[in-house]
Amino acid sequence: MKTLRCLLKKGKEKPLEGRHPWVFSGAIDQIDDGFETGDLIRVFSAENQFLGIGYLNPRSQIAIRMLAFEDISIGPEFFEKKISDAVALRQRFLPPQTNACRLINSEGDFLPGLVVDRYHEYLVVQFLTAGMDLWKEVIVAILLKTTSVRGIYEKDDTPERDWEGIPKRAGKLAGEEPPDFIEIEENGNLFLVDIHGGQKTGFFLDQRDNRWLVGRHSRGRRVLNCFAYTGGFGVYAAKGGADEVVCVESSETALNVARENFSRNNLSFTHTQFVKEDVFDYFRKSRQEFDMIILDPPAFCKNKQQIQQASRGYKDINLYAIRRLSPGGLLFTASCSSYISSDLFQKIVFGAAKDAHRNLRILQKTSHAFDHPINIYHPEGEYLKGLLCVID
Repeated sequence: MKTLRCLLKKGKEKPLEGRHPWVFSGAIDQIDDGFETGDLIRVFSAENQFLGIGYLNPRSQIAIRMLAFEDISIGPEFFEKKISDAVALRQRFLPPQTNACRLINSEGDFLPGLVVDRYHEYLVVQFLTAGMDLWKEVIVAILLKTTSVRGIYEKDDTPERDWEGIPKRAGKLAGEEPPDFIEIEENGNLFLVDIHGGQKTGFFLDQRDNRWLVGRHSRGRRVLNCFAYTGGFGVYAAKGGADEVVCVESSETALNVARENFSRNNLSFTHTQFVKEDVFDYFRKSRQEFDMIILDPPAFCKNKQQIQQASRGYKDINLYAIRRLSPGGLLFTASCSSYISSDLFQKIVFGAAKDAHRNLRILQKTSHAFDHPINIYHPEGEYLKGLLCVID
């Protein structure tokens, strides 16, 4: 693969000097002729100072994604080192009785555009950028070597592929075809994961620590699990000793998996309800109070233009929840919208509490689980934020 040369406009070198991994198209002054999407490119300041090496996509607003800030060779050995380091990090910190985690977290593991999730004996991979997609065969071979899994499945059916100008794809890449459902263990809890038809890669691994937190504080409480998906938070709450768990989810398919997950964990259905309904509609119809409410909605905000609209949605759902909490009740509320900052999210919850005329105190602020590391030079990677609150 050829390596080209790029010259930035004067004054546009500051982000790269701060090791930020993105170069926006507006910062570029010149690129060598004959470039193609995915080409490796050495980046220089207007004063001809070497800044780093990345890969190019001229059709993207993020025109260059940086792989290194040293003048090194990018090839199979580079990727093997990065992947081996990422796998070793997970082996050091993975909780006991847990066989599912994110192995590679894009910029968080210095491999922008690459996501790899491990579900027991199978990997689900996403090549989200054209530049990373060109290294697919090399990366798959390294993953087979470093993980010894039974199969690798590609789930590249995301909008990011459209933005990058590469076709969507889903299917087996290596080894065995994964079964329809894979059973994983997380902190001793069992869950079925549908990697073919489920959301994202099949399970929300980034909420592992938050599920554990909810489980710790569920004993003796009536718990409402909103946007329940396949019941992850609900299972932790029930195993944590909740008196009642109500899972509200609009997808019947997801609710059926949730029921199975409760069964696999030997949880009684006597004090459990599975409600197929839009969460907003559920709150409008129900006046039942709860001692704990979990809000884990999908990303309401997909781009900067949606921030105001999404903020209203987050405020409304938190307002409903705060009004349904009994005195002393707990609210765990989360946002996975990267465009909603932690500060803005806290202000949104503040506005909801104010409108509800309730006192609300933050007990704990949370983020991703450890296997979703955040590159300190790439704050955009910190998308998940959560608040555990108590209401008076």
